[in-house]
Parts: sequence; structure tokens; C-alpha cells
Amino acid sequence: MKSNELSGSKIAGRVAIITGAGTGMGFEEAKAVAAKGYYTVMACHHPAEAEARRQEIIRETGNANVEIIGIELADLSDVRRFADEIKARFDRVDLLMNNAGTIQTGFHLTPDNIEHTVSVNYVGPYLLTRLLLPLMGEGSRIVNMASLTYWMGRLDFPEFFTRGRKRGFHRIHIYCNTKLAITLFTFQLAKLLKGSGITVNAADPWMVSTNIIRMHIPVVDFLADIFFRPVIYTPRKGADTAIRLLLDEDKAGQTGTYNRSNRILDVGEKYFHHRQMQELWDRTEEIVRKYL
Repeated sequence: MKSNELSGSKIAGRVAIITGAGTGMGFEEAKAVAAKGYYTVMACHHPAEAEARRQEIIRETGNANVEIIGIELADLSDVRRFADEIKARFDRVDLLMNNAGTIQTGFHLTPDNIEHTVSVNYVGPYLLTRLLLPLMGEGSRIVNMASLTYWMGRLDFPEFFTRGRKRGFHRIHIYCNTKLAITLFTFQLAKLLKGSGITVNAADPWMVSTNIIRMHIPVVDFLADIFFRPVIYTPRKGADTAIRLLLDEDKAGQTGTYNRSNRILDVGEKYFHHRQMQELWDRTEEIVRKYL
């Protein structure tokens, strides 16, 4: 892992933070922003395992200002620790890519008594974004990784936070619920930040060949590797919409949108003004309040 001797001063220049940057789409996003000259923070669950990818980014982009900082989105105290480190070392954040995601194969509660997938895919990114907002200003961009599965999501309160859903554990349904939540968070935050110069958008990568789609059933995964993965998007292609939202000049000022294949999709009033949007925000605020 790279470390910097600050000699009492903060690191200057444009800063990009990419969660889940050690693999898949997160790696592609980190490489793209590094190639544009950003001081790139790879926020990773397994920092040691990401070192080879950091070296690859430096080698391919020629940008030596690429650093790994560990983060555990399933532990809100660690999200706070990460944000505190960023605040201590940087005076600005220009790009925040909430990319990291998971689909747990069994029911697990985090130290905050949140269902694991819900914390990694939604509550952790929510808290991280809220904590880093003071470092953002005119021109800063926030991009949240969404999914086409949002339309299958359902928010049952309070079970959404503690169990993922009202009925028994089902990892796909819980994943869909988290993607609905991050989509609604995108729209709500964009409304609240209107006029600030900070943009907030959702990127839908479509179907991407990453480990998150593994079913952990040997025969099924073997057949998928042969017949399914070759026809769906590569991580680079899946990351393209997010990368453009982060970097393209013609995306400056665009906010509160849901995007797939580099196009704004009209998800309809049902989602832009979702009946549970404010309740989701209020309940999440209650959970994260002690870390803010």
C-alpha cells in the first residue's frame, strides 16, 4: 500500500475516491480517473489484495498518485474512520464513485445490526457520501452504482434494514431492494443539493461479467462461464456509463438522473417521487446520526 509523508500539509490537486476499486468495474473506474490526472484513492475491502491492481494502474496511466485506503462498508464506524482520514489528508473531493457492492449468500448482521448486503450496497455508501460532502463544492460529482433490478425492489420498514426484506432471506430480492434504495437516495440527494454545483447521478451497468453474479452452485456457475459470460458486458464496458458521468465535460451540471448505456433513462414519476423516498431518508438518518 502506498503511503504519503505530508509534512503537516494536505495533499493538493484533484481527488477521486472509488469504492470497490480493487476488482471489476471499480478497477476500471479507478484507472480511468487516474489517466485523467486525479489523485486516485482506491477504497477497498481487501487492501493487500488490491496492491497488484494499484501497480497496474500506475504502470498503464503513468500517474503515481494512486493510493489504497481500506474501508469496510459493513461497519459504519469504519466508514467514519475512512472519512476522517480523507478529511485529515485532503482539502477537497472532486469525484466520489460509490461502486462497491455485494450479494451475500447467507443472512449476516453487521456490528450496527444492519443486514450485510443492505449496509454494503446502501447504508455504508449513504454515510460515506454524507461525511464527505463538506469536502465537495462546485464541480464535484457523485455517482452511485445502480442496477436494472431496482424495479423489482421493495422497501419493507423496518425489516429492510435489519433483515433486507420482510419475508425470509433471499439474496437476489435483498440485492434488488438495496438497488432501489440507492436509486432513491440518488434522486433525493440531487434535490437537496440543487444549486450547490455538486451533481449526483446513478449509473446502471446492465449485465456485467463480475464475481457478483456468481450463484455459488458449481454446475450453474460452470455453465454460466461457458454460455452466459461471453455474451454480457465486460467490466470495462459495464463501467463506461459511470466513467462518463465522472469525467465527460458534457455531463457537467447533469444531476438527479438514472443512466444506462450513456443515456438518461426516464424511470418515471413512480421513482422520481417515490412514496417512500422521504421515509427511507429519515430512517437512514436515524441509523447513521451517531456517525455524522
